[in-house]
Amino acid sequence: MESITAVIITKNEERNIGRCLESLQGVADEVVVVDSGSTDQTEAICREHGARFVHHDWEGYSAQKNYANSLATHPWLLSIDADEALSPTLRESLQKAKSGGLDRGAVYSFNRLTNYCGHWIRHCGWYPDCKERLWATGFAHWEGEVHEELRYQSEPRRATLEGELLHYSYYSATELVSRQQHYAALAAEKAYRQGRRCSMAALVLKPGWTFVRNYLLRGGFRDGAAGYTICRMSAYYTFLKYTLLRERYSSPKRVQ
Repeated sequence: MESITAVIITKNEERNIGRCLESLQGVADEVVVVDSGSTDQTEAICREHGARFVHHDWEGYSAQKNYANSLATHPWLLSIDADEALSPTLRESLQKAKSGGLDRGAVYSFNRLTNYCGHWIRHCGWYPDCKERLWATGFAHWEGEVHEELRYQSEPRRATLEGELLHYSYYSATELVSRQQHYAALAAEKAYRQGRRCSMAALVLKPGWTFVRNYLLRGGFRDGAAGYTICRMSAYYTFLKYTLLRERYSSPKRVQ
C-alpha cells in the first residue's frame, strides 16, 4: 500500500481546519501543517488531530507551499487547503488508489465543489473546478504569485479520481468582496510586471462579458440568488483588475 503525506498551509483557520483534518483520516499517513502566524486556535486544533505543526513566516503562496512540500516524508504528496475537505466518495477513491498502487508518473486530479453561504455552486464557471492535488513527492513544485500552478519534472500522465473536493470558501458576501478585491490587486500587479496593458474599450466591455458568460452561458442563473451574486462579483473582479492595472501605469511610483 502507498503512503501519503497531506500538506496544508494555514493562518487563522480555526473555522475550517478541524473539518479538513477529519476528512483526511484513513487517507493521509502523515499531515504536515505549515502556519504563518495564527493567533487563534489553529495550532491547538491541528495538534489535537495529530498533525505535525510547523511555523514558517509567509513567503507568498508558491514559496510557502513548496516549503511545506519539502517537509513531507512519504512517497506521495496530497496538497489540500485548510478550507477544503475530502467528500466521502473522494476518500473512498483515494483509499482504493492507495491499495491498488499509484502511478509515479501520473498526477491525480479532483473536481472541486465550492460552497458559498451554505449553497453548493455547480455553475457560474465554478464547477467542475478540476484541481491537480496528488503526485509523487518531489515530482512537482508550485510557481506563480496569483493562482499558483504546478510545474512537473516531466510531462505527467493525468487521471481524475471520483468524488469531490469540498471547498468551504465563502461564509458571507463580505468575504467574497474582500477576496475579489485582494486577488484583483494581485492580478493587476502581475499583469503590470508582465508589461500587459488595458484599453478603455476592454475596461468597459470585459466586465459585462464576464457577467453574461458566467450567468447565461455557464448557467449561473441555475444557482439562484447565490449564482447572481457570484456572477456580479466576478464582473466586479474583472472591472477592478483592469482599473487597477490602468492606475498602475498612470502612477507607478505611487501605487504599490
